Amino acid sequence: MIRHLPNLLSALRLLAAPLAAWLILDSHDTMALLVFAAAGLSDGLDGFLARHWHVTSDFGAWLDPAADKLLMLLCFAALLAAGAAPLWLVVLVVARDAGVAGGWLLIKGLGLAVPVRTLFLGKASTMMQILYILTVLLLLAFDLDALRLALGAAWACGLFAFLSAAAYAGLFLRGLFAGRPIVS
Repeated sequence: MIRHLPNLLSALRLLAAPLAAWLILDSHDTMALLVFAAAGLSDGLDGFLARHWHVTSDFGAWLDPAADKLLMLLCFAALLAAGAAPLWLVVLVVARDAGVAGGWLLIKGLGLAVPVRTLFLGKASTMMQILYILTVLLLLAFDLDALRLALGAAWACGLFAFLSAAAYAGLFLRGLFAGRPIVS
């Protein structure tokens, strides 16, 4: 049973994504906050369990980031639709994710031996996205009007998304021009 627990948690997070988005759209802000927070905690827990008990799998390596991205993208889209997130930020986050995914597909499609790795700025960007969504959901759940806080969080999230996109673009371009593995 333990060996399936990390994938089960990822699958539950995959199911939580549309639920969180629906809760945001239906103005159930406190429940949306709780679902998003529980999904975030499950992400940390499934990674810990997989590493601690050495129960990683190829399926889990695909499912975990897919669940994370779906949760983030659906929450950003729902926050935009609810008028709680700026369009420029959602476009930037979605474009960054699409660019990273497209870059990896291009590298793989061309058969280049660029190592698949997550960059520090990629992890930092994801953390800023989580913090942004949590901040906005907290403001909504507690009916707080903190325009400066929300705007500052949006700019910080946007900055990290931009820096991360630039870092991945550099990695992909070096791989395309070199046509061989990149050593950093």
